[in-house]
Amino acid sequence: MNSMVYLIGAGPGDPGLLTLRGAELLRRSDVVLYDGLSNAELLKHAPRAEHICVGKHGQQRIWRQEEIIEEMLKHARNGRVVARLKGGDPAVFARTAEEVDALSKAGIRYEIVPGITAALAAGSYAGIPITHRKLASAVALVTGHEEPGKPESALDWQALARFPGTLVIYMGVTTAETWTRSLIENGKPADTPVAIVRRCSHHDQQTFRCRLDEVADRLSPANKIRPPVIVIIGPVAELTETRNWLEQRPLFGQTVLVTRPIEQAEELASPLRDLGATVLIQPAIQIGPPGDWDEVDAAIESLAQQDIVIFFSRNGVQYFLQRVLETGRDMRAFANCKLTCVGKQTAAALADFHLHADIVPPDFTAESLVEELRGQVEGKRITIVRASRGRDLLYESLQQAGADVTQVVAYAHTDVTTPDPQVLQWAKQGQIDWITLTSSATAESLHQMLGESMQQAKLATLSPITSAAVRKLGYTVACEADPYTIESLIQALVKSNLT
Repeated sequence: MNSMVYLIGAGPGDPGLLTLRGAELLRRSDVVLYDGLSNAELLKHAPRAEHICVGKHGQQRIWRQEEIIEEMLKHARNGRVVARLKGGDPAVFARTAEEVDALSKAGIRYEIVPGITAALAAGSYAGIPITHRKLASAVALVTGHEEPGKPESALDWQALARFPGTLVIYMGVTTAETWTRSLIENGKPADTPVAIVRRCSHHDQQTFRCRLDEVADRLSPANKIRPPVIVIIGPVAELTETRNWLEQRPLFGQTVLVTRPIEQAEELASPLRDLGATVLIQPAIQIGPPGDWDEVDAAIESLAQQDIVIFFSRNGVQYFLQRVLETGRDMRAFANCKLTCVGKQTAAALADFHLHADIVPPDFTAESLVEELRGQVEGKRITIVRASRGRDLLYESLQQAGADVTQVVAYAHTDVTTPDPQVLQWAKQGQIDWITLTSSATAESLHQMLGESMQQAKLATLSPITSAAVRKLGYTVACEADPYTIESLIQALVKSNLT
């Protein structure tokens, strides 16, 4: 039997903080048991596994530890590879010892994979060094929630009150009145600086600063500072808030909807995350191969007779050139052609196939390409590689200029008709701050999916053509890229958000 259990630390929340070993073992797993402190985005590392949530505060019942162990053993005994994904580090307040005891007793092999524990992450992400050469040479990690039913506390509050360094309290929200009183009564000064860090490393991380004798009031139900929370106690908590780099990022606290096709979404989503945004991805259009390849194959056959080949998008480049390779040819098929691209990203895609774009219009539009080619195309044979839908401006203009023009549909453009339920809910509740729109087709498709709820978000567009389509649908454009690139779209969004 090849059963195996991996006890994997998921880190404090940001999915990028998972270790490489953790990601590798998730890919091997048949089933993942994950808790509410594990970011669900981590499940993308285990696409073939069964995903079982063992509870999330405020959303579903929290499984008892005995139930989790029973479920883990059941799958392992059936010969499956099990990943037990635990928030933070498995060795810090995660009840891993009980799971290891059960696995050892059952004779099941296991591996423990460290993760970044919340105390260390909270210090880094809130800009609070929990050790400091002048202020704190030691750290104590303390649970604020001991096992129920103990006859007395196992914690020496007198020793902790005298501890010459930083105290970090885990799981101390509901018991704040008890442990703060214990510290103060045993000699900890009431005015000791405290930092309360909620949802460390998440897009909505919050940091609250106060005195020790104010903590219980800050964590009372009335103030709605709900778990997960880490409390940092000591002089280091008083250090300047300018160290809080996370919450100072220009898009921190903003939720941005990216609507590009799924294959291209990360090009926009990743830099937005780096700027502090929470990114939702809802493709508005899908990209796929054409219904048949006859038209493309005929165009490939005629390349030797063509003077100019124009690519409208990176998708056109990828689908057309991949088909060239699939038909047994190589890039020498373009030997007699001048290659033209609408957009520098399209030119970059061409370079991936070791081809150079001879012409890229300065503002990356069909209109500027017409101007670039004016006077050069009469009598020329031109192939335009395009999507299944789009404007015919370039085709018509080149024909009027005397060129022999053929349009080839190299890939299909279809609308996505069903939105992700979470995206739809957030849109209706006004929880999306920004929507990015990179084409007219994207704007029209998203309008069909989300309807008037789009009015509650600010819209950022890639070009005047996209902006015109957005306004025609009845929406206001908050910002527009100039020049018409993804980088400029991000810059325009940031600038508009800061003004």
